[in-house]
Amino acid sequence: MPQSEGGYVSLPAVNGNGTAIYQSTTEPTAPPSVFESVKRAIGQAIKSSPGDGNEELLRSERQPVIVGGASTMPVDPMDDIELRSVQLQFPNARGSILEACEQRRVPTDKGDVHVAIQGDTAKPAIVTYHDLGLNYATSFAGFFNFPVMRGLLENFCVYHVTAPGQEEGAPTLPEDYMYPTMDELAAQLLFVLSHFGLKSVIGFGVGAGANILARFAHAHPDKVGALCLINCVSTQSGWIEWGYQSFNARFLRTKGMTQGVIDYLMWHHFGRNPEERNHDLVQMYKQHFERGVNPTNLAMLINAYIHRNDLHLARTPPGTPGTEAAATTLKMPVINITGSLSPHVDDTVTFNGRLDPTNSSWMKISDCALVLEEQPAKLAEAFRLFLQGEGYAKYFRPSDWDSEKYSIFI
Repeated sequence: MPQSEGGYVSLPAVNGNGTAIYQSTTEPTAPPSVFESVKRAIGQAIKSSPGDGNEELLRSERQPVIVGGASTMPVDPMDDIELRSVQLQFPNARGSILEACEQRRVPTDKGDVHVAIQGDTAKPAIVTYHDLGLNYATSFAGFFNFPVMRGLLENFCVYHVTAPGQEEGAPTLPEDYMYPTMDELAAQLLFVLSHFGLKSVIGFGVGAGANILARFAHAHPDKVGALCLINCVSTQSGWIEWGYQSFNARFLRTKGMTQGVIDYLMWHHFGRNPEERNHDLVQMYKQHFERGVNPTNLAMLINAYIHRNDLHLARTPPGTPGTEAAATTLKMPVINITGSLSPHVDDTVTFNGRLDPTNSSWMKISDCALVLEEQPAKLAEAFRLFLQGEGYAKYFRPSDWDSEKYSIFI
């Protein structure tokens, strides 16, 4: 048989006994390397082990095959790796992690609010609120399913609140719909607490959601036992933020989710150069912004956020007489968290300067901007210790220091 191009020749499909050995394969006519020779010798030694009922077939396979007058050894079947049964696996959508949550529509004076319940409703309540461009699943699914958090949540119930029109697959809000202001979004939480019969909750918010929870806590201090706020902004929007977000809201209404809007949202959540830290995470969020967000509804939320007013918080100077000044800041314990690469670090510093230092703390986590996704272990540990310090939870750590075996007791 003539030699084919590249030095490869076809081998017969059957051996001397007519038994099918090769379906379709090729073998180089060049002398085998030392590595190939050793590999074949080991394979033949394994095949020739005693007790094998196919010794005759194996002997015939080991016989040289005469091809075009040249003697060559047959290729070991283990050399040909077929990948026909290997299928490309795509990661599950972020929202699928919390599909087991109970979904509720809570009526309020400004329309219905979507609430997802995770855990036993008889346990102490944690209320979460998401940031711009996200919802309860894209913001908190990964973090609250982190191993340490799963152990902690055995003793808590989480109520994930989503702003109107921001849930996955939400229909476009009517043109005449008056989207709630930031104060009205905070007031909607009263309807949520009343609907589920909650007397006091622990607030957990990110970005715009942190601002909403801070407003609610300031107006109703008896309803909030503690706050964990990430990248919280306590002031009104500046000219630069107002300008960029105004253009984003306009583009979202007229052109949909443009590349400029996506770039700004990525900067809002990840800061600069996020691809250098986690390329896969960045692509997942970009895909969510492109496909999982209703542009018109997001434009309404952005418009409400850039027209927010100041929280009017002030740290009480030492020795201030009377109680009026003491009421100007948050009374409950607050942990104020940001990432070292976040564009909102200065905002959290300003917010920290308005809090009472006796019941608040500021924490900057290194090497991240979106803390919940980039540093979930550090955030989970900080949140657990914060709850423990406030008397909400005590833990027992086994002697082997296995973080996935924490036992939580209320």
